[in-house]
Order: sequence, then C-alpha cells, then structure tokens
Amino acid sequence: MRERKKARTRAAIQEQALRLFREQGYGNTTVEQIAAAAEISPSTFFRYFPTKEAVVLDDAFDPFPVEAFRAQPASASPIQALRHAMRSTFAQLPAEEAAAQRERDALIRSVPELRARMLDRFGRSIQLLAELVAERTGRRADDSAVRTLAGAVIGVGIAAWFSAPDQSPPDFVAALDEGLAQLESGLRL
Repeated sequence: MRERKKARTRAAIQEQALRLFREQGYGNTTVEQIAAAAEISPSTFFRYFPTKEAVVLDDAFDPFPVEAFRAQPASASPIQALRHAMRSTFAQLPAEEAAAQRERDALIRSVPELRARMLDRFGRSIQLLAELVAERTGRRADDSAVRTLAGAVIGVGIAAWFSAPDQSPPDFVAALDEGLAQLESGLRL
C-alpha cells in the first residue's frame, strides 16, 4: 500500500512538472512551483527527485527492460535477449505512459542542460548493459569486448532516439530493433 502511494505521488509530481514545463517553459518553472502544483512541499519533491532535471529524466519504466533482459533464455545471445526484452517491454507500455515518454523526450532534446544530463545517463546505461552482458556471458563487465558491445548497443539506441524526434514508442522500438539486427549481423554496409 505504501509503495503504491509513493508511486502515485511520484507520478503526480512528474505530471504536474510536465504540465508546467509545457505552459511556462522548462527554464521558467521552479521546483517550488512544481511542488505547489503537486500539493507537496519542496522537501517532499527532493525525496522523490534529487534535481529538477531528474523529474524529466527519471521514469518508472527504467527497471522493466532489465528484468525482461534477465528473463530471456540463456541460449539467446546478448543482442537477441536485448531485442526481445525491448520489444516485449514496450508492447506492455500503456498509452498514457507512451505519451508522457514522448513529451519527456521532446523536452530533453530541446533543453541543453537536459541533453547534457542525458549524455550522463547514456554513460550509466553502458555500464549497466556491460554488467548485464557480463552476467549473461560469464565474462567481466570491464572486459573490452563486453564494454564495446555495450557501447555499440547504446550507440544504436542513441541513433534510434535521434532519428525521428516525434516518433511513438513503437516506431522507436522498430528503429532500435532494426539497428540491433544490423549490429548482430556484423553491420555490413
């Protein structure tokens, strides 16, 4: 019960923040305004999000692809497991969350400080993926081949993300899947 209440509060904060960013602009919106709109105190805001940027960059969706990746059969290659995990995860994404994700993505692309923070997230994603691939393959996360694969996969994700700014999650997943298929086949040009 407590976790559901926390999830609802978190969602309300993000919803109000996105509304205010849409109405006033990202730079013109303060944490205090977001907190007031969500009917919480600024200190409560910071219990859920460490920064104003985090209210845009963080989402409840993040852990699901990891769980789906780990659930793939051991016989699947890391890229096969990732392709399947991404397709199945995005297929379960509710329409309202897909719309919020598109709005967050557009905001990230349009606000320089958010784009910069997104670059940090891509770096963390490489590390996380390297750890997942190492876990699946029995190699170390700092193994050069593991890190190279993780970096290439995240590069495919970045290319898909930037390829069509207003694309829906199914379009993004299709672009990501196509890029990963090319990577898996040896990326012959």
